[in-house]
Amino acid sequence: MQFKEVIGQEEVKHKLVLSAKENRIPHAQLFLGPEGCGKFALALAYAQYILCPNRDEHDSCGVCPSCRQVAKLAHPDLHFVVPNTTNKSIKKDPETALFINEWRNYVLAKQAYVDPVSWYAAIELENKQGYINVRDAATLMRNLSIKSYAGDYKVAILWMAERMNLDAANKMLKLLEEPPEKTVFLLVAEDQELLLVTIRSRAVLVKIPGIETNEVEQALVARKGCDCALAHNAAILSEGNWLKACHYAEEEEDMKYYSQTFQQWMRYCFKASVGELVDFSNNIRGIGRKRQQNLLEYGLHVVRNSLLVNNGLLDKVLLPDDEKLFNVNFAPFVNPNNMIPFVELLEEGIRQIERNGYAPLIFLDISLKLTKLLRIK
Repeated sequence: MQFKEVIGQEEVKHKLVLSAKENRIPHAQLFLGPEGCGKFALALAYAQYILCPNRDEHDSCGVCPSCRQVAKLAHPDLHFVVPNTTNKSIKKDPETALFINEWRNYVLAKQAYVDPVSWYAAIELENKQGYINVRDAATLMRNLSIKSYAGDYKVAILWMAERMNLDAANKMLKLLEEPPEKTVFLLVAEDQELLLVTIRSRAVLVKIPGIETNEVEQALVARKGCDCALAHNAAILSEGNWLKACHYAEEEEDMKYYSQTFQQWMRYCFKASVGELVDFSNNIRGIGRKRQQNLLEYGLHVVRNSLLVNNGLLDKVLLPDDEKLFNVNFAPFVNPNNMIPFVELLEEGIRQIERNGYAPLIFLDISLKLTKLLRIK
């Protein structure tokens, strides 16, 4: 992975390159950013840059043996630790090493833009959550104690580092406190609050923002072959998340579905039409859990944009024109007296569906409460 393959993030790239050029590479760094911002891709490109013997002013060479090995995720001085747990094939004592082939195939297929949900699906965890356990930390400690293959740096990338359990975190803390010589730890995370404070204090923070909308749009055209109009709308809705942008671009009908369905739902709620709300809630059962959650998340997006409209920030509402018009008309029904309960209601619905709650009852309950909230002034 070269820096030029990472979408946007030019300022972060510049800082990372500068640290290597000036021989000021911190031994531990925390790559922190929201989903889809490219934080793992940046960490991988940085690792390749550090390990490349022929790097230039801006990037790794991409053609030397070291770069080719990193490109295959098979460099002997590059180590990965990722969340995992038991599945149908690995029934006890799981650790990253047992999933390394699946991890390589997954990262290459996703072009380094990875997320926990699709990773767990790739290794068939079903409804289980992965975590980084003490065996992962112990294996990493052993691997890093061996002399580097090229006689230079060793790099360890801990993806979703906040998924370390307490035993793993404590063992990892010891590694960070007494690191092997010329070893670089790149911790990649979305929620630093879930990391031990002592681990955070030993890592230099690298904050990575969402990708600029115009850069997402250009990448959709160049990489996905999207037409300009679709790329523009998908980039706007993605809010800097490349994974969301790809989903919207590939599932154009979904973009229309969530917009149209939410608008119709709010009309039923405003009319307080119980019969129509019952029918709506029963029909929602057939769309599947993921789309049910996405519909509620779209509602949160509408509430946020309504707040912008109500505060005279219409230019900050990034939506296709037809959706923006609905948001402008809907905004007067969202105010300081009902906004927080509105958000809490949708967020609780997402949590209940995630816990396999019965969708028709969940949506009907939300609907009946919204009929009252929309009338609060």
